[in-house]
Amino acid sequence: MSASRAVSSPAHRSFLAFDFGTQRVGVATGNTITHTAQPLRTIAGPAAARFDQIARLIAEWQPDALVVGVPFHPDGAAHDNTERAKRFARQLHGRFGLPVHEVDERYTTTEAHAMGAADVDAASAAIILEQFLRALS
Repeated sequence: MSASRAVSSPAHRSFLAFDFGTQRVGVATGNTITHTAQPLRTIAGPAAARFDQIARLIAEWQPDALVVGVPFHPDGAAHDNTERAKRFARQLHGRFGLPVHEVDERYTTTEAHAMGAADVDAASAAIILEQFLRALS
């Protein structure tokens, strides 16, 4: 796994991004051509079922890499969900063998709510991915 600013960008790369939560995971897709992301869906259920759904999304979208939002307190300090999201990122890499990039996801849920998103978790994943794509520019 690497920090978003350390990524080199070929002409076209596609990504799936995840807004990890202990009950739900928001998912979005995007690419380096448009530098935009679109919310896909939120997946829920036990971890095994969520990973099955993620496997289907990876098979469908065939991303070059994955992006995971990692939450921090407003002052940048880690909290319980910080390590959970990092563990989720490691599990994605281990299960699917794709590069996984971590992005600071502070305030993405607040931003998704402010935008009036119907699916806040998926919208948060799209915001996370757009932050990552901006960092590639």
